[in-house]
Amino acid sequence: MRRSVLLAIAPLLLLTLPAPRQASAANAPPIVAAPVFNASNFANSTRIDNPYFPLKPGTTFVYDGLPKGQGQHTEVQVTRETRMIQGVNCVVVHDRVWAKGELLEDTFDWYAQDQAGNVWYMGEQTTEYKNGVPSTSAGSWEAGVNGAQPGYIMEAHPQVGDAYRQEYLAGEAEDNAAVTGLSQSVSVPYGSWAGNVLVTKEWTPLERSVLENKYYAPGVGMVKVETTKGGSEVSELVAIRNE
Repeated sequence: MRRSVLLAIAPLLLLTLPAPRQASAANAPPIVAAPVFNASNFANSTRIDNPYFPLKPGTTFVYDGLPKGQGQHTEVQVTRETRMIQGVNCVVVHDRVWAKGELLEDTFDWYAQDQAGNVWYMGEQTTEYKNGVPSTSAGSWEAGVNGAQPGYIMEAHPQVGDAYRQEYLAGEAEDNAAVTGLSQSVSVPYGSWAGNVLVTKEWTPLERSVLENKYYAPGVGMVKVETTKGGSEVSELVAIRNE
């Protein structure tokens, strides 16, 4: 699913699409709407303090896949760099994935928080590796370039049933999410939380056979990812480093 330099900056895009709508029946794909983007709603866009998706510069989140020692190892570093996209200053996050010591993916993601507290996903530059050599940059996109549109990575006030677009570039990046729980419990190597964990179901029409659940702990962010359809991968937060 989502993994992330396009240099062209398109003119300001003002979307007038409806707000996220409620999901339909549990076993049916939710009805997904695109969030409304307006650059004037981002007064202090690089201060990302949404409790479910805080991005403090100098923080690195470390995840290990299961079984331990055989799954993928991921490090997500919140850099002190910023990037201007569609008139909004965005935080640059460096995301790298290894398997058995070999780099598989190297991505720069771009995020911004609006005045209401929604965290927007503004694009990504991603490179996949094979045998230590870059193999493809498919999936890279930037809001406003070639018709790409931004979306929510985390709502300000998530409610069960909310379904929303996370990203959109036709045929390249079409991830969606739906909130399925707000009071779940989860335990990972980094810590445990009881009754206050947000859970989302995430999917893309580009890979219809795959579904993921992601777990977000308040004040921490994402603590667990599990594939529930189309695989059995699990990744858990094992450490947070602060520079």
